[in-house]
Amino acid sequence: MAAPGENLRINSDRLWEALMEMAKIGPGVAGGNNRQTLTDEDGEGRSLFQRWCEEAGLSMGVDTMGNMFMTRPGTDPDALPVYVGSHLDTQPTGGKYDGVLGVLAGLEIVRTLNDLDIRTRHPIVVTNWTNEEGTRFAPAMLASGVFAGVHEQDWAYDRTDAAGKRFGDELERIGWRGEETVGARKMHAFFELHIEQGPILEAEGKDIGVVTHGQGLSWTQVTITGKDSHTGSTPMPMRKNAGLGMARLLQLVDEIAWSHKPDAVGAAGHIDVYPNSRNVIPGKAVFTVDFRSPDLAVIKAMESRLREEGKAICEEMGLGVEFEKVGGFDPVEFDADCVAAIRGAAERLGYSHRNIISGAGHDACWISRVAPTAMVMCPCVDGLSHNEAEEIFPEWAKAGADVLFHAVVETAGIVE
Repeated sequence: MAAPGENLRINSDRLWEALMEMAKIGPGVAGGNNRQTLTDEDGEGRSLFQRWCEEAGLSMGVDTMGNMFMTRPGTDPDALPVYVGSHLDTQPTGGKYDGVLGVLAGLEIVRTLNDLDIRTRHPIVVTNWTNEEGTRFAPAMLASGVFAGVHEQDWAYDRTDAAGKRFGDELERIGWRGEETVGARKMHAFFELHIEQGPILEAEGKDIGVVTHGQGLSWTQVTITGKDSHTGSTPMPMRKNAGLGMARLLQLVDEIAWSHKPDAVGAAGHIDVYPNSRNVIPGKAVFTVDFRSPDLAVIKAMESRLREEGKAICEEMGLGVEFEKVGGFDPVEFDADCVAAIRGAAERLGYSHRNIISGAGHDACWISRVAPTAMVMCPCVDGLSHNEAEEIFPEWAKAGADVLFHAVVETAGIVE
């Protein structure tokens, strides 16, 4: 399809104003946002988004997982829609841009098309996916996962938060359980704009990340058992120190990740040591190893080496060890045509760009299973995200939204 002219750009001031207005809902304690999924604040953010969309002439559909679909009609009633969006929910100490930029940039595409009186052959649907963050209700990307057939809806409804409240009940409580069957919609394509959540684009001075792949993820919970004993009176040769065993396995995790550089990563972010007393040698350590790579074979190799060498380390130390796979998903390769549309838009508009692999999971990763999908990334300051200090500059948001606009409109087809 014909590409939009390079003079066509979004209204960057309006996009930035929308971001700042949405950030007033569920403010954090340190300048960011706490708008966790299915809270009252989430409901308020959804209502504001709905109002803006309806003012732009969009009609709303909501499915039984609370996913919001705001439609601008196309000229061809038989053409499948081009979807664009992300998520409005945040981490408990989240930033103002993670997810939100992708949703409001989708709205800005529609507003710009309205300003310019441009019609597209395919409808355009701006989307807000429920519970992308997975902080309150695990796992992350829950509703897009149900949409794509990765999870069963009943299972999703039964997810509980720290207070024991069910996802399904909270969705009803805030009034955002729709009637549409989840996953029934068919897509011509799906595009998602997101901040990088990493330091590469800023460090290299690139305006745009053309996302070619999404990293696969593997979570393995490791439980090491030794013997609790007094730190002062237990001789060194007679200790069974689960904490020391954990330290050696963490060193192994780092070595494994480095052995598959540059794209593989690995670390343990969730660690519990028992009994966690100053004068007791730990008798048990439980931690979750997070391995990621865009290559499934690499992930499997990292998992295998962790189990084999980790077991040998613990046996040598007289410790017990158990490994349990507790989460993960396979790597994603985004659609070549959608990726080409993003790259072409960046080149046409004169923005510097590079291919990039998404190190985090996004709704686009699940939607890629059911529709041609690609992502655009813009830099964020110091690569910081999932933090109230998360920051981007208006010109970064503009560049990302401009590229998104061109890719979406080219895919939807301008009607002359």
